[in-house]
Amino acid sequence: MSDRMKILIAYDGSGCADAALDDLRWAGLPEEVECKVLSVIETWLPPPSGLEVVQHIDREQEFLTLAARAAMRVTKARPAWQVNAEVGIGSPASVILEKADEWKSDLIVLGAHGRSALGRFVFGSVSQKVLHEAKGSVRVARAHADEPARPVRLLIGFDGSQGAKEAVRAATARRWPVGCEIRLVYAAWPNLDLGSQPMVGKIADWIAEEDLKIKRWIDAEVSDLNAAGLRTQAVIRAEEPKQLLMSEAETWKADGIFVGARGLSRFERLRLGSVSSAVAARAHCSVEVVRG
Repeated sequence: MSDRMKILIAYDGSGCADAALDDLRWAGLPEEVECKVLSVIETWLPPPSGLEVVQHIDREQEFLTLAARAAMRVTKARPAWQVNAEVGIGSPASVILEKADEWKSDLIVLGAHGRSALGRFVFGSVSQKVLHEAKGSVRVARAHADEPARPVRLLIGFDGSQGAKEAVRAATARRWPVGCEIRLVYAAWPNLDLGSQPMVGKIADWIAEEDLKIKRWIDAEVSDLNAAGLRTQAVIRAEEPKQLLMSEAETWKADGIFVGARGLSRFERLRLGSVSSAVAARAHCSVEVVRG
């Protein structure tokens, strides 16, 4: 049984899909990879019949050629990978999810935007559906300026949840070039004006304990990662979580953001719908949403 990482790349020939292929070299991916490039013929109609069959076959060949060209680009960049091209038919998001489930992929890679038979398919219609419903990790890839003189920079959202810890493990297990820099980002609780409610003291104590506990976890993570040769520091500010991640990524010119698929709710801390998907939709760089 192969222990290669399985990566499914959704490709539609758009500029954003091409950017997702280029982004692979910034993702720290291993040499042992089994990769499928999938192009989807978008259709909402029943299978063709009669004279439509020939036209349908031509279209299928066109999309297979599209996927094959993308697969050749991947192979040229990563010659050790096992890369195949495949065509699907149907709703793009549904086909991507079905193929990923069927193949048991570890990671789905797709551009932040793309195009469909109806024009452009925006983040909310395809990428968002894949992001929310995939059983494995999803990388929403974006183009970025190539600055070979500086090290790769990664942000990891951390809130103390199991999902956040999985994001740390996934990011730091990758094969990064020497000098890679990592920042663990934690949005601490803001100073709340709780008035003179009877429970104020208990709530304030609980918030203080939670922040202290998570800061201790962060200190331990930073220490371990530095000991492993990864240059790591923490960023802790009392700010809205998704805004902190996006502003820090833009200011620092991060190459990628890793976040857990499920964090803690706002009374426990973060949730997918409020943080991970928002960051994936709006960040200027690639975002990987990790599922363990």
